[in-house]
Amino acid sequence: MGGVRIEDVTPETVRPVRRSWLVQSWRDLAFLHWAVPPALVAPLLPRGTEPDTFDGMTYVGLIGFRMEGLGPLRGPGLPYLGTFCETNVRLYSVDDQGRRAVVFRSLDAERLIPVLTAQATLRLPYKWSRMRLEKDGDLVRYTSRRRPSGPSSSFSVRVGAPHPTPTPLEHFLTARWGLHTRAWGRTIHLPNEHPQWPLHHADLVDLNDGLIEAAGLPHQTRPPDSVLYSPGVPVTFGGPAVAAP
Repeated sequence: MGGVRIEDVTPETVRPVRRSWLVQSWRDLAFLHWAVPPALVAPLLPRGTEPDTFDGMTYVGLIGFRMEGLGPLRGPGLPYLGTFCETNVRLYSVDDQGRRAVVFRSLDAERLIPVLTAQATLRLPYKWSRMRLEKDGDLVRYTSRRRPSGPSSSFSVRVGAPHPTPTPLEHFLTARWGLHTRAWGRTIHLPNEHPQWPLHHADLVDLNDGLIEAAGLPHQTRPPDSVLYSPGVPVTFGGPAVAAP
């Protein structure tokens, strides 16, 4: 993005949302990330965006969590339909206005109506899946199988001590204040805001994943370069804006 000032990576929201479009909370998140060359993912990003990089590399993320209290405007969230497990495969983008964001290659979720709504409105690649999130002391396990008989994913992490001073890379991977998606013939930017992530050290216990490869990316045979856990944050999304034609 020559000549465009790219927004800083900070743990605090860089663009507060002025008018709420959606509210939700993300809980019990595990962040698994692999470094990859930017050229590998560039063809998978929406028009008008390019890979966001850290020390010359970009990242593929596999993130499992529980969505809670999803609902319109300022809430309250929808009962039952607004709470469900989700696992997404995501990439990192920056647009020609300098806005850093994520690009979802897939979002597996266990509630059909939110899946259909997200597909219809923003063309987000949500998939209906059987899912479970289980906690046993400091062990958290995430399982998913796409309906009716699609790819599956299972992984578990052991949660360690709070991480009061995340590294610049860890801020880069988690402090994201929007998403980019291609919908209705244009690239859309959807901003969000939330408090600073409370992050914990975490160790990967096991991983058997088919979602990354199903999302058009190479199957990852090596351990993740970064493993983090967060108890979660409340989130507010603003309305979509055109990022590119």
